[in-house]
Amino acid sequence: MRERRRFLKLLGKGSVVTAFLVQAAGALRAFVPNVLYEPPRQFKIGRPEDFPEGTTFLPEHRLFVFRRGNDFSVVSAVCTHLGCTVQWRGGEENFDCPCHGSIFNRDGDVIGGPAPRALPWYSLDKLPDGQLLVKTDEPVPATYKFQIA
Repeated sequence: MRERRRFLKLLGKGSVVTAFLVQAAGALRAFVPNVLYEPPRQFKIGRPEDFPEGTTFLPEHRLFVFRRGNDFSVVSAVCTHLGCTVQWRGGEENFDCPCHGSIFNRDGDVIGGPAPRALPWYSLDKLPDGQLLVKTDEPVPATYKFQIA
């Protein structure tokens, strides 16, 4: 009987200590900030000569780069509906979302499906090292062309 009472006492004390430690760990966790790491808003995509005439898809940035001679333009490949990656259909001159059926015309405007807005186009710049810099924090109209001199 004595052994049982001692065991239950020890179990009770252990529960109190465990509860205290869990609560202390939770309180200490409140001092650690929750940080949301977002991709950079400006990044290099390569030199102009790296892009052949026509359309190039950059999967690591989910962008399409269009080159016509010395004119460059960049459009997001992220569907504005639920974030799927759209595909360029060169023959039909449009972007198709394989997930939910949104269709965007050559300028990125919605022409079908559930997407609520057009695909965004981004500003470009050429850095001193010769690389092209995409500025996703600077949306531009679909008519924007960056010219390489």
